[in-house]
Amino acid sequence: MPEPIRAAGGVLCRPAGDGLEVCLVHRPRYDDWALPKGHLDHGEPAILGALREVLEETGRSGRPVLALPRVAYDLPDGRPKTVDYWLMTVTGDEGPVRDTDEVDSVEWLSLADAAERVSYADERALLEHVAGLPPVTSVAVLVRHAHAGERKKWSGNDALRPIDPVGQAQSERLADLLAPLAPQRLVSATPLRCKQTLEPLAAALGGMPIVMDGGFAEPADADEAPAKAKLAAQRLLDLRSHGLTVVCSQGKLIPRLLATLADAADPAPYKTSKGEGWLLTWSGERLLGSSRL
Repeated sequence: MPEPIRAAGGVLCRPAGDGLEVCLVHRPRYDDWALPKGHLDHGEPAILGALREVLEETGRSGRPVLALPRVAYDLPDGRPKTVDYWLMTVTGDEGPVRDTDEVDSVEWLSLADAAERVSYADERALLEHVAGLPPVTSVAVLVRHAHAGERKKWSGNDALRPIDPVGQAQSERLADLLAPLAPQRLVSATPLRCKQTLEPLAAALGGMPIVMDGGFAEPADADEAPAKAKLAAQRLLDLRSHGLTVVCSQGKLIPRLLATLADAADPAPYKTSKGEGWLLTWSGERLLGSSRL
């Protein structure tokens, strides 16, 4: 099987009365109405490609708040294609459409009207899925610290073990990934490697301070991990009122923390590699989604 062609896009929404309006674009090449989307550049993360395509095709910046179901189909020549979509809220002022070769008209419609107007059944199903969601009330990002060598080869205080060159590259990649989401607060567990993981992001955000919080540090005693995860989960819930918060924690705590938030018995699906993370989305007290970044 050939590798699928990868694309990304967004369901870009704005408040309208008691509901939402969604942005559709008209593409003269196909004479269709569609959600803004496009092919990913080589090596481009899907979430960044979605942000870029939405801005180019609509003239509006968006903030991803929830990963939506992936759309997959075969092109007329038989090649498979996948499109990753995010529910996005509008940020910033309206600007001109940048990709005028691709888009000649933009319209804001209610979700119901957009579902009628859109030209493709899979995008209609996506809009119907969004219409059935409760309102998103808060979003947070949880990441695991970047690579920091090997614990057994570090002779000093483990809390002072720094990230290594691989970890520095991972932290810079995280900054590239998360800065476009415009975080409003950065919180780090107390180990140095957690703070260092967020430093490139802090610099990209104009020197945003990093708040140290021992509640997100893994316990020295493994038997304390379940109780510590519950405390960390509650702390993360408390931080939602500060706008989009990025929290850097540790590998032995994150899976249990996420399982606690999701009310799941098994933490194994939430195992997180170093330098990677999750977009967490709530409606009130209900966790709507935990999406790997």
